[in-house]
Amino acid sequence: MPSRQYAYQYETSPRKIKPDYSKPKRNAPQYNKTKTKIKPKTKSKAKPKTKIKQSTKEELKSTSKKQDELKSQNILIAKTKVAVFFKSALLFLIVFFMIFMNTRLSESIAQIQDLKAKITDMQKENDQLEINIQNNINLNNIEQAAKELLGMQKLSSRQTFYISLPKKDYVEPRTEKVIIEEEEPSVIEKIVEKIKNIF
Repeated sequence: MPSRQYAYQYETSPRKIKPDYSKPKRNAPQYNKTKTKIKPKTKSKAKPKTKIKQSTKEELKSTSKKQDELKSQNILIAKTKVAVFFKSALLFLIVFFMIFMNTRLSESIAQIQDLKAKITDMQKENDQLEINIQNNINLNNIEQAAKELLGMQKLSSRQTFYISLPKKDYVEPRTEKVIIEEEEPSVIEKIVEKIKNIF
């Protein structure tokens, strides 16, 4: 709750706020009742000048220090702004890359699921074709298809012809001579045979 000092009161003027700085007091000329000017009192002319010079030098130094501080603060603010900009840009790029990778991943998952569905359909078709082939291989089905589609019929006794062959052997024996070449005995074997013949 606001304190009573700052509370609004009707028909009153606002409270005056004192400034943070103090205004220098000027020595105003004093007038007598007889309207004669009285000069302000001054002790010596040299001392106030040096004080003024020193105060202006100090003020200049303080203002230059303040300006340097402001410049350094402005540089720091600019650096922080640049750093924040680059960090936000990097964060944006990372988020964009993650979203891009997620979309690519979802697309590849969808493609894999489509391929799996196609594979199952093809396997079902292969199974059905195998069943059809096995049914068509049956001799009864083949005979029926031959009769209906090709107009074929079984052989009758009129269509059979018998051939009589003499009981002669039509296989000829082999007339070539087989020559077995024996290897010549080595020198050692010849010596061994000669020794055996001697004894």
